Amino acid sequence: MAHPPALLDSDMLSEIMKGRDQRVLVNAGAYLREHACFRFSIITRYEVLRGLHAKDAFRQMAIFLQQCRASTVYPMTEEVVDRASEIYGILHKRGQLISDGDPLIAATAFVHDLVLVTGNEDHFGRIPGLRFVNWRTA
Repeated sequence: MAHPPALLDSDMLSEIMKGRDQRVLVNAGAYLREHACFRFSIITRYEVLRGLHAKDAFRQMAIFLQQCRASTVYPMTEEVVDRASEIYGILHKRGQLISDGDPLIAATAFVHDLVLVTGNEDHFGRIPGLRFVNWRTA
């Protein structure tokens, strides 16, 4: 099964780092064989690092920072912020708000024409036109 270029959400990247879900690991391995590195948003870097800092998980933090160096980490740009604010507006009007980081991550996927890899289908499924896949069930 071919894996299109993808942006990893925080939950999926954390799942890969934990190494407990075999299906996620199989998909991640296949993805790396095709694309050589992971891609994620600077927002995902923040979300993972804040969680590791909160737990004083220094060993995992070192592993994660090494993963960041081996990955493509997309910055927050004006284009991403503009697209994220549009997403927020749509969700606000529908009364379907999600956490602030999620529209920024989704916007990064849109701007770079990437499929989002996430387990958070409930939140990201609210965003019109967003292509996403869950490696836990794929």
